[in-house]
Amino acid sequence: MEATVITFRGWVCASVGVVVIAALSLSVGACGQSKPGPVDPGVRGGPAGAGGPLKGLTADETAFFQDGQTRFAEVDGVTKGLGPRFNSNQCMSCHAQPEEGGSSPAQNPQIAVATFNGAKNTVPWFVTAKGSVSETRFKKSNGVSDGSVHDLFVITGRADAVGCNIAQPDFLPAGNPVTGKGGNPNIIFRIPTPVFGAGLIESIPDSAILANKQANATVKSAMGIYGHANAFLSGNVNRNANDGTISRFGWKAQNKSLLLFSSEAYNVEMGVTNQLFTQERDETPGCLFNATPEDTLHFTVAAGSSGGSSAGVL
Repeated sequence: MEATVITFRGWVCASVGVVVIAALSLSVGACGQSKPGPVDPGVRGGPAGAGGPLKGLTADETAFFQDGQTRFAEVDGVTKGLGPRFNSNQCMSCHAQPEEGGSSPAQNPQIAVATFNGAKNTVPWFVTAKGSVSETRFKKSNGVSDGSVHDLFVITGRADAVGCNIAQPDFLPAGNPVTGKGGNPNIIFRIPTPVFGAGLIESIPDSAILANKQANATVKSAMGIYGHANAFLSGNVNRNANDGTISRFGWKAQNKSLLLFSSEAYNVEMGVTNQLFTQERDETPGCLFNATPEDTLHFTVAAGSSGGSSAGVL
């Protein structure tokens, strides 16, 4: 019987300082079962029990967490950095169920985002009212291997983007909007997963990850359970290029830190440039409205001092 690959991966949009989910994969060999397979119990009732800060934070850490929550819920327009190409205008668009920081909400917000503030986007065939929020990657572009994210929407037509006239990517031909089958074979779909607990994942020592991989090897082998770190970069499995440490965030565990990954997500998913990703992803003249980077640290002279600076917030 063929082995089934089960993968736990994540992507997120977030401003700098908001945690994101790690990416790991596990391959599980099918071992015959006499009992029926697992059954989805549906959405759990009661309080979410997630999305809050860790217990025991200092006052400063609590304030930082609360500030991150505020930015996670902020709806960005072009004057705040949205676009020119984007998947949504708010982190919570992708991460709201069962609580802020979770996964797709019950009602897909991308349908409303497509035409918000006068935008002239067509809702892609795979975006449905009760379906998951979607991101797309293209296998090839102009016959050349690609693999990068191609955002669903553009700011063309928006009241705050007068003069911009760029087109959405071509997602046709259409297929089954739920499964994607029969549609454009060049598209790879990604959906959002919760960002809960990623700070704890970042704090795990490399040695613990490697030890867990090796632990109970005989038992795991007998059950057909095996795995490896989930990224191959220049022949190195899941290793940060220069320092050789284990990277762990993103669909392919390609990013080393939450700071790096959240900065990338902010730019890729919402089009907001920042101090780690300083260039617009589309530099078409007439579609660039703000100086870059658009999300920065603000340094101001401390009141009453003769010099020096104090760091503001993002």
